[in-house]
Amino acid sequence: MPREAEPSLNERAFLLEALGEDIRLDGRALDAFREVEITFGDEYGVADVKLGKTRALARISASIAAPNPDRKFDGIFTITTELSPMASPSFEVGRQTDLETHLSLLLDRSIRRSSALSTESLCLVAGSKVWSLACTIHILDHDGNLLSAACIAAIAALSHFRICDTSIHGGELTVYSTKERNPIPLALLHWPFCVSFAVFEGGEKMIVDADLKEEQCSEGEVVVTANKGGEICAISKQGGVPTDALILLACVDTAVEKVRMLDGIVKKALDLDATKRDIGGLMAELSAENAR
Repeated sequence: MPREAEPSLNERAFLLEALGEDIRLDGRALDAFREVEITFGDEYGVADVKLGKTRALARISASIAAPNPDRKFDGIFTITTELSPMASPSFEVGRQTDLETHLSLLLDRSIRRSSALSTESLCLVAGSKVWSLACTIHILDHDGNLLSAACIAAIAALSHFRICDTSIHGGELTVYSTKERNPIPLALLHWPFCVSFAVFEGGEKMIVDADLKEEQCSEGEVVVTANKGGEICAISKQGGVPTDALILLACVDTAVEKVRMLDGIVKKALDLDATKRDIGGLMAELSAENAR
């Protein structure tokens, strides 16, 4: 099985010595994110996110299906990740790595289990028909912190997606095309974002948004998921050195600050895309037509 090229002993020693002096090789502060760039596709529900050199593409698709027997009034929402060989030579087609499993579990816990999306709003006919929503995240380039890039892409795509309008007359379900009715946005209750911290110096030093070289030299990872309201959705620490509780609390405070920054970046990108699409006030006219 192919492996990611490890940093040499000299590279590792140089990076660790620089971090000992609070210096990162790319010039960022210890608590700074790389530049976040978000672009949307021509279709609704496609978001391409670049976090430094890390790149993730999220796509939302919807279909009508039968609900789960134990949740007859809830729609279906799933999140899957795909690690492409074009992102890293260590990824293989058809072979699920530990990283992919870890990524999928954390995204599911952070977004789906935190009830970011109201699944009740996806119910069409109770016990019979619901919307089945799938969020597929493709990793296109790997330079560290895949989780944050994938989470930003998923939230941006969900916020950007529009689902077909429906109506029920005499027990018969009618799904309207985009030409017949303006599609409607999803019912998102909050926007959770993942902020990852790489651990150094026996758990005494944490850095935000580690790149690939920093991840390879780190002693562990702490992930905090929160929303802009300061609500903590999940905290994950997969192995590594022990971390003091006070340092963990400091990570939570930093994470909430970064989440508010990411929230603003996504909102700004959505507003810019909406402005580009709203040519001559067309969307306002369609909304008025729906109301009539």
